[in-house]
Amino acid sequence: MTEESTTPAAPVIQKRWWLPSAVADELDPGASRRSRRTARDWAVDFCAFALAALIGFGGNRSVGHLPGVPDTWAVADQALGVLSCVALWWRRRWPVALAVAMIPIGLVSNTCGGALVVLLFTLAVHRPFRYVAWVAGIQLALTPLYDWLRPDPTMSYGASVAFASVVILSIVGWGMFTRSKRQLVLSLRDRARSAETEAQLRAEQAQRLAREAIAREMHDVLAHRLTLLSVHAGAVEFRPDAPQAEIKRAAQVIRASAHEALQDLREIIGVLRTGDAEEPGRPQPTLAALDGLVAEARAAGMEVVLAHEVAEPERVSASMGRTAYRIVQEALTNARKHAPGAPVTVRVVGGLGSGLALSVRNPAPVGPVPHVPGSGQGLIGLKERALLAGGELDGGPVPGGGFELRARLPW
Repeated sequence: MTEESTTPAAPVIQKRWWLPSAVADELDPGASRRSRRTARDWAVDFCAFALAALIGFGGNRSVGHLPGVPDTWAVADQALGVLSCVALWWRRRWPVALAVAMIPIGLVSNTCGGALVVLLFTLAVHRPFRYVAWVAGIQLALTPLYDWLRPDPTMSYGASVAFASVVILSIVGWGMFTRSKRQLVLSLRDRARSAETEAQLRAEQAQRLAREAIAREMHDVLAHRLTLLSVHAGAVEFRPDAPQAEIKRAAQVIRASAHEALQDLREIIGVLRTGDAEEPGRPQPTLAALDGLVAEARAAGMEVVLAHEVAEPERVSASMGRTAYRIVQEALTNARKHAPGAPVTVRVVGGLGSGLALSVRNPAPVGPVPHVPGSGQGLIGLKERALLAGGELDGGPVPGGGFELRARLPW
């Protein structure tokens, strides 16, 4: 079974037109064209231009009421107001530069007041607070000077300064609120993508763990069966003149082992097809099945001694019993492959509260033993089994020759 691991694709924005272009670009990073105005941007730009023109028109009318202002300066004020409104077209691209440039212009021009308001709001929306703080702070500091140079005839000096300060702070607060809402949307997007990625990783990890469990089960079961097949088929091949009874017994063992291997293989293939590792199938081996495992090994010609000294074995859990069974099964398979003909001693002791201890020991084989491919893979799987059960497993050569496998499982 092969399965391609794919990274979650970024969602495609279906209604990009009603989002601000800055938000739409962040939500749809795979878009072919970036920084293109959406329909919402066009509507907002039109309203911003109309608002700036309306405020500028009101400011231009007040220029005519200022004493000592020549007509040429009134015309220059209007020109500055028109240019400021035109500059709003680039307010999203260069908000800091335009806002800074409007500070000296706003000090000498009444008509550009509307453009100054729009640029300050844009700066608060599109840039961090430190830029807004500097520009707004400078404007607040220059407000008393502006009202002193161009006093409003309809209100007092203090009221005019206070009103202008409230307007500046309100615009900054509104822009920062809009920016915080956009950042919240983007952060929720990031959290959703992160959750989707984590969910996919968890699913892939669960699939990998299930496949590893199935691979261990296949190795533990089929290796035992196929080893029996190999031993008896080799005996029949090298001793064609053996008594008819021995040949018949070997053929029966080969037939029974092949049948059991096919049954186990069908069960594992069924799990792979359904994808449900917990689907009930053949009964799983438990600690009580050790006697049958040893009897099967003896029937195959092995000399096995079983010391079963477990208090209240019926209270052993199914998972721990299955782990103990697989450990002994793999140990007998390794002894049959690496020490053919050597006697094997299996010892299982323990009780509730003290844990379950297993040891499988065999002396050194008599004569040379051919190399067996894939040696060591079964022990790696057994160590993983023992660790998953909360226990430990180790093994190695013993003094005087031979090999011993030891495991301890919590109970």
